[in-house]
Amino acid sequence: MKRNYPFLVGVTGGLGSGKSTVCSFLVEMGCGLFEADRVAKELQLHDPEVIEGVKSLFGEDVYSFDLSGSLVLDRKKISAAVFSSTEKLAALNRLIHPKVGDAFRQAVLDAEKLKTRILVKEAAILFESGGSRLFDVVVVVAADMEQRIERAVQKGMGTREEIMQRIAMQWPQEKLIEKADYVLLNEGSLEQLKKETEALHVKLLARASLTCDCF
Repeated sequence: MKRNYPFLVGVTGGLGSGKSTVCSFLVEMGCGLFEADRVAKELQLHDPEVIEGVKSLFGEDVYSFDLSGSLVLDRKKISAAVFSSTEKLAALNRLIHPKVGDAFRQAVLDAEKLKTRILVKEAAILFESGGSRLFDVVVVVAADMEQRIERAVQKGMGTREEIMQRIAMQWPQEKLIEKADYVLLNEGSLEQLKKETEALHVKLLARASLTCDCF
């Protein structure tokens, strides 16, 4: 029996793999998108319960106000703390992920109303959080380690050493690939990645037509 809501696709991958680029291509092709990391960042600035929890974990001074009076979070300080302490990282995830989950469930309802064919969720720790079971398909974007490090450094995400430390705290890419339904290898040009994403999109539409009554 077909469902009445969108075909749900999880897109994940390690730091610097290019999962955000793949998601941007899928949006161009008509998919809806829920960015888990962006929602998590918004919660840290606008949700009172999350703000208090972050202060308890990392100290009052991680927050300040800019010249316009808007709340600002010292993300570099938090990154340094969580990527040197698995306990801090786990505590932060426990604080934020349930609320991100609530937001995603609302996004699914909204997509159903809009008759969105495919809803994509981009999440860095889709398998680690146990959230992969919610999806019809999980796509892993993978790339050579050196390419990943170089991309992350170029994006200003930290020094080479900091990037390597962050990658070391994530699941190994090989483990993600083992669990994936589809793998996009992002080691060539942007044009090549887009073509591979287009081919993936065709496959997703075909599977969605068999699963969801949303056309």
